[in-house]
Amino acid sequence: MTDQLGALTTIFTEFYYWVTVVLMFLIHVGFCMYEVGASRYKHHQHTLMKNTMLIPLVTVTWFFFGWWIYWAFPTGPGIAPSIMNESTALITDESAFSATWYTATSELMAVNLGDHISGVFWAAFLLFSWTAASIVSGAIIERITTFAFGILAIAIGSVFWTIDAAWGWHFDGWMLKILGYHDAYASGVIHAIAGGFALGVLMVLGPRIGKFSSSGEPRNIGPRNPWLVTVGLFLIYTGFWGFYAACNIPIFDLGPEYGMEGISYWTATNIYVTPTTLSGITFNFLMSLSGGLLAGYWIAKGDPFWTYSSGLAGVICASAGNDLYHPIQAMIIGMIGVVIAYKLHYWVERKFKIDDAVGAVAVHGYAGFVGLVICGFVLNGYPASGYSVGAMWDGTTYATINPLGQFLGAIIMFVVLGLIPGYIIAKVLNGMGRLRIPREVEIAGLDYEMMESAKEDEKAVSSATR
Repeated sequence: MTDQLGALTTIFTEFYYWVTVVLMFLIHVGFCMYEVGASRYKHHQHTLMKNTMLIPLVTVTWFFFGWWIYWAFPTGPGIAPSIMNESTALITDESAFSATWYTATSELMAVNLGDHISGVFWAAFLLFSWTAASIVSGAIIERITTFAFGILAIAIGSVFWTIDAAWGWHFDGWMLKILGYHDAYASGVIHAIAGGFALGVLMVLGPRIGKFSSSGEPRNIGPRNPWLVTVGLFLIYTGFWGFYAACNIPIFDLGPEYGMEGISYWTATNIYVTPTTLSGITFNFLMSLSGGLLAGYWIAKGDPFWTYSSGLAGVICASAGNDLYHPIQAMIIGMIGVVIAYKLHYWVERKFKIDDAVGAVAVHGYAGFVGLVICGFVLNGYPASGYSVGAMWDGTTYATINPLGQFLGAIIMFVVLGLIPGYIIAKVLNGMGRLRIPREVEIAGLDYEMMESAKEDEKAVSSATR
């Protein structure tokens, strides 16, 4: 950094993403509290442990190959021609924004004083990966083995959501160019795919013991600690501010990008390099949250668990277009998503005997899917990304937002990259006998098994030291 203005811009961007990471860490704290509050006492420690261990599992795998996938496969590969070259502002010889970021100019493990962005930007995406894994975690509590959850967390956190981000978030993503896919704050890219993945796992995993009566009627296994559920969800709301901010580029010169040679136009943009403001998304975040809470309170007849969860569902449903919606649109869309997700949850539960312990498939999957579809109608004709505005370097243009593109995008996110991989991986784990805990362990409690294993380890150590 050789000039003061450039240095301030770089350091501001670095600090901006660092703050988003700190805020998004609260999402994970919230998921831990939320799941413990929803689970029964005999499973508490196991619930916390699997949420804790997804942090190192996803972080390490994201470091070694997850981040590479995002930069390596935006075109499918080969579904659409790539636009990435030296004239792309985000990709330069010195930039860490590349598929080979970890082989940058410095020695391995050394501090690269010329790179202020890659670590914090990598971490922001990493926290998205944690969120995807945590969404799956809640749906399958009280019956999954630790081994199976570790495999599933790596699969959704470092592979499949990364593929959908490459396709539907990356500025070179084929879904943007061909389908006109738009998903500014991840209705589909994180939430629909994680919800679909969780549903695929649940189809194989089966319900908790006692969830359904002998006649097939579902029983309500309510949260054991409503206070923890409440605090957990409010922490997730808080962390979602960081989530939204991390989906933006804080300061960007759109002049050259939009063909205005010699003219600078500095602004915040969304991840698609379309102008937006923190002020605008603040309106829409709060209005979609409020719409979700109101609809949840009404549709669930005041049930606290669904009311709090519906606030989150409202935000998720509106997130696809919350960079462009009017605040009233954001509120109404959030309300519609909650009603559909709530109704679908109980229909699927009764029809297919699916036991989603915390409603994660509904809140994230169904609401995210619906939000993508609604976005296609409400924002029909709007630019899918900043690159939809003018011709690309090769003379081609991106498709604009449209209902068919958004619907196909929702199918890709929820079914193709979510439900199908989740089902297949769960099937393989089940065939190996490693998916579900034994019946006697589920009845006694996973915490009891953990204590017994610890006692056996102590005996082994004691015998070895005699």
